[in-house]
Amino acid sequence: MSLLISKQKLRPYIFAVPVFFSISFGHSLISFPHNFFAVLFNNIWHIVYVIVLNFILFEFSIPFVLRKRKTIFYNILLGILLLWVYMMLYSYGSYLWRLLGIQLHIYTPFGTFKSLEALLENQMAYSVGSVFFFGIIRHIYRYIKLKQAAQQLLIEKKTAELNYLKSQTNPHFLFNTLNNIYSLARDKSDLAPESILRLSKILRFMLYETGGDYIAIDQEIKMISDYIALEKLRYDDSLRINFNYDIEDTKQAMPPLLLMPLVENAFKHGVSETRSQPFVDVHLSINKRQLVFVVKNSTDDVSAEKNVKENIGLSNLRRQLELLYKEYDLVVHQDLSVFIATLKINLASHV
Repeated sequence: MSLLISKQKLRPYIFAVPVFFSISFGHSLISFPHNFFAVLFNNIWHIVYVIVLNFILFEFSIPFVLRKRKTIFYNILLGILLLWVYMMLYSYGSYLWRLLGIQLHIYTPFGTFKSLEALLENQMAYSVGSVFFFGIIRHIYRYIKLKQAAQQLLIEKKTAELNYLKSQTNPHFLFNTLNNIYSLARDKSDLAPESILRLSKILRFMLYETGGDYIAIDQEIKMISDYIALEKLRYDDSLRINFNYDIEDTKQAMPPLLLMPLVENAFKHGVSETRSQPFVDVHLSINKRQLVFVVKNSTDDVSAEKNVKENIGLSNLRRQLELLYKEYDLVVHQDLSVFIATLKINLASHV
């Protein structure tokens, strides 16, 4: 049993003592309204004793009794012994503490008791009341602290998972982009240097602008525009790209790179696999904190499947949305030669 007194053990009593003292002092003052200072010192003297006893009881004695032993029989014996000891301390001990206060001229006796037993009953009632009071306060305090600790653990777990998902998404994006540049370099295209320059700008943005939890929406739009410009270098004029947006406030905040997976998916798994008339249509609107992001792209798959198999980018995005927002909807479906992804988020529902 550790005898160290930590701040953690003292905190519930720091909250409980003023309340208990106020109740006790108020009750005594009602009975003896003309003896303010005497009542004040009596209660201070009394409460010092019960605080020390209750602290030792809850923080040391009870944990000592509840320690795991070879047989529960020893725990029962210790419990009975300590119960008797504390009954003596709360009755006779409290009585002796009262006498000590009288001898030191700190405690002022009011009224008389018919017998010693009546005085001991009075002392015992006060002490038992303090046990219940401090026990309840301590239990409530511990419950709140455990709940806060569990909540903090959940937040830390979500943050760690979100960071892991981001760490997966960024290399995935970089890998795909490098593949594009490799294709241009292999073909000895004059556009390879420009594509490297554009990639450099995107990487600089990812390194220095997306480290926080939020970025302004206009920065996200710039990132999407730069990525689309980089992708354009791979294709000839047959590729039709349309990116438009309707936003009431481009300075409002949102998590960085949240929309990028849908745009990347349109090029990686749509346009690059389309043989004729490839296109990408991207529309973003944000009004009254309601975000709607629709990405359409061509595909050579002419089947209209109800269940679309999601790649790592879409799976990660779906999980990020689950961690970040309470109100969102991400729907992807295959139409005839068209793949459509629709994302709706209530930005005010951020967790």
